Amino acid sequence: MTQGSTVLVEARGPVRLLTLNRPDNANVLDLQMGRELRAAAESVASDAAVRAVVLTGAGKHFCFGGDLRGMLAGSLPGDVYLRELTGDLHRAIVTLVRMDAPLVAAINGTAAGAGVGLAAMADLAVCGEGTKFSLAYTGVALTPDGSTSFFLPKILGQRRALELMLTNRPLGAAEALQWGLVNQVVPDAEVLAAGLALAERLAAGPRGAQSAVRKLVALAVGDLEAHLAVESDTIARQSVTPEGQEGMKAFLEKRKPRFA
Repeated sequence: MTQGSTVLVEARGPVRLLTLNRPDNANVLDLQMGRELRAAAESVASDAAVRAVVLTGAGKHFCFGGDLRGMLAGSLPGDVYLRELTGDLHRAIVTLVRMDAPLVAAINGTAAGAGVGLAAMADLAVCGEGTKFSLAYTGVALTPDGSTSFFLPKILGQRRALELMLTNRPLGAAEALQWGLVNQVVPDAEVLAAGLALAERLAAGPRGAQSAVRKLVALAVGDLEAHLAVESDTIARQSVTPEGQEGMKAFLEKRKPRFA
């Protein structure tokens, strides 16, 4: 862990804890966090001593998704910004999904946008009683990234996934458990402890068999890398359309968007 890092990596015996670390900004994903999450994923995936990984968010929330302000006001055009951000984010996701060690998401507070994808791509997920999930993309006239359109239809079914993506209604913890998005709901103050306990249980198991199981399931659900390439291209192109620009600006200006 280094001062100023947006992703912290902490060793807990054979478990590695990855913490999204922009708590003052609800852990929104900017270019730095994308790069650092990719580096953190590559680090834990290449370490033979790692037997399980936990992903969580610092502060009150897991992750509010992508940094809209950076997309609109950064030094790069919005579509270029998004291609760079999703390039690193998607590489991190592929690395975490393909690594030998199992992955647990410990979801605190709100997971929105790509934060839902980071929750959905984990093998197992724990959330707090007050946790809410919100896709939010079409609310700002954008499209899913962060593996959300890959994993959610497989976990929830097509109709439920489309309901969340098109209406942007929040999904509470109890419903997330019922729908299969999470495996366990615990008191909010116990989310990280529950996630670590689950990871420690997995870490004590047969690493080779667990890795083989993960690979079998990955084969069954389809070509993740190809789908992520389409996600990245689609959101980048949509971000520079008039409705994409209006959606993001309206969100940041806290007003209702005016779509043609």
